[in-house]
Amino acid sequence: MKKMIILSFLALFILFSISSITFAAGNDLVLSTDPARQLAQQEFKDLSETIGLLISYKPLAPAAPLGILGFDLGVEVTAVDVDQKASYLTKAISDASPPSYFVFPKLHAQKGLPFGIDVGVVYAKVQGSNIGLIGGELKWAILKGSVATPALALRGSYTTLLGVSSLDVSTYGVDASISKGFAFLTPYIGVGQVWIQSQANVPGLTLSDENLSRTKGFAGLKVKLLLLSLVGEAEISKVPSYTLRANISF
Repeated sequence: MKKMIILSFLALFILFSISSITFAAGNDLVLSTDPARQLAQQEFKDLSETIGLLISYKPLAPAAPLGILGFDLGVEVTAVDVDQKASYLTKAISDASPPSYFVFPKLHAQKGLPFGIDVGVVYAKVQGSNIGLIGGELKWAILKGSVATPALALRGSYTTLLGVSSLDVSTYGVDASISKGFAFLTPYIGVGQVWIQSQANVPGLTLSDENLSRTKGFAGLKVKLLLLSLVGEAEISKVPSYTLRANISF
């Protein structure tokens, strides 16, 4: 058991270390009044949508509750597929050649509470960039699931962009998910709605605030190996994302 715990923490450290160096330096997000880099309103809307979906909360957990003694702590890596040639990205990213994937290494913790309720927090800081985020969730398992029946849960979430002084972006989300465990495997699927609020903070830019609503679906698989849990999740939306998570589960 001791060896398994050591190997679990080693896996978490390697995953986080690799993801931390994936995003090259120079990819700061900056809104500018330079005529060559200034965004039109439609470009600002597209940027707001991309950043909002990029930072929106990723569940990375089945619908079943952790239980009052349950606790998950781990690291994850989210790769978000973007159109690197889009004008709103080439203007807003300080590097002349934005990456085709934004890669987010994150710290993620979830705690079980009574009555089928779980709470969670997530924090990310992209290495070599000013982009970061912080967020949280409240999940309620309406059906906790059993050997014969699936679990069903509702979730509310919030995230906000960190580190970008020229842009404020926050998201609010709700989703419903269903899962069913089979031995050490628990697949899950869900669908949700994300509301994105975006505001430019640059004197001289006459950009109106954007308030957007987008639907997204997600599907994932949790693999439980003693104290180590591995989760993979794909999010289906206008800005697709793919996340891998490794965590210690108590």
